[in-house]
Amino acid sequence: MEGSCKGVLAALVVVAGLAAFGSSYQIIEGPKNATVLVGQEARFNCTVSRGWSLIMWALNGTVVLSVTPMGVIITSNHFTSENYTEGDDFTSEMIIHDVQLSDAGHIKCSLQNSGREGSAFLSVQVVGELLVPTDSLVVIEDEPCNVTCRAVGWNPLPELSWEIGVPVSDSSFHSVLEPDDPPSVLSILALTPRGSGNLTCVAKMKGLQARDSRTINLTVAPPHLGSIDKLDSSLPTWAIVLLAVSFSLLFVLIIVLIVIFCCCCVSRREKTESSSLRKSADVETNQETLEPKLKNGNENYGYSAESASPPAKSPGSSLPAQPSSRQPQQEPDLHQQAPTSRPHVSFYTVGPRMTRNVTLV
Repeated sequence: MEGSCKGVLAALVVVAGLAAFGSSYQIIEGPKNATVLVGQEARFNCTVSRGWSLIMWALNGTVVLSVTPMGVIITSNHFTSENYTEGDDFTSEMIIHDVQLSDAGHIKCSLQNSGREGSAFLSVQVVGELLVPTDSLVVIEDEPCNVTCRAVGWNPLPELSWEIGVPVSDSSFHSVLEPDDPPSVLSILALTPRGSGNLTCVAKMKGLQARDSRTINLTVAPPHLGSIDKLDSSLPTWAIVLLAVSFSLLFVLIIVLIVIFCCCCVSRREKTESSSLRKSADVETNQETLEPKLKNGNENYGYSAESASPPAKSPGSSLPAQPSSRQPQQEPDLHQQAPTSRPHVSFYTVGPRMTRNVTLV
């Protein structure tokens, strides 16, 4: 009975000794939480006491790197290790190269044949784009206006703020989440400017010193130029270019129409002057032609010298000579004719033509 008790006690002593020997090494300091940007490196340290045989690194429950006193067991070039020894302590540093969003999660450092482990959390952030509608903006003095700034592709979404470098009578801003894919945040700045200057939209990451900004050049115009400035600020670039080309073509068309009108007026004036000169020349020619006729008198083409002066009568003749309008005829011999009685002759003249009536008895 005593022998059996002594055997049990010996076994318990051996087991306790083995347990004490096995727990002689431990994790002195485990890894710490880290936040990095996509594309950067993430480093985690695990310090253990002397007597360790195997250190294992796991990401989200999967062993990605192992370290032994003989060396490092690398399964992927995405994960490497650097080792440091200080006294009896050993430090293993795991390096994650070119961190991606899929690397975010729990990091664990554990020892073989030990229930102790060190854990940390890796946060991965993404710096996206910061968009503003335009780099320069024209507004009206002392009239309220809005300026917008949008952060797209950030993970997590940043905090947006404004740096106002213009004199204002009033200003305020607020941010609105937009459930797009990817999500974005829009910041709207409302201000009443009183002078020109710069407006800067600033985006800051939570947990990191990552920062991005965009600057807008604000120009304040007098109130009387309000309509033009509002048109320039509201219309897109292609519309402004189209309006400029249209106005240019309209101006050229007006000039062409003015030139054509002037040419027509000049041509009409020249025709009028030429017609007047021609009429005056015709009048002078007619006057020159009529002056000799007026001086010489009107010519009577029905006048005949034969009717104006009666022919001379011989003592024995009873009939006068008969004239001919075309060819002169020889007068008959009055001495051969012996009429018994003297004829009665009468002449009637009508107009330019002469009519002769002869009555013989």
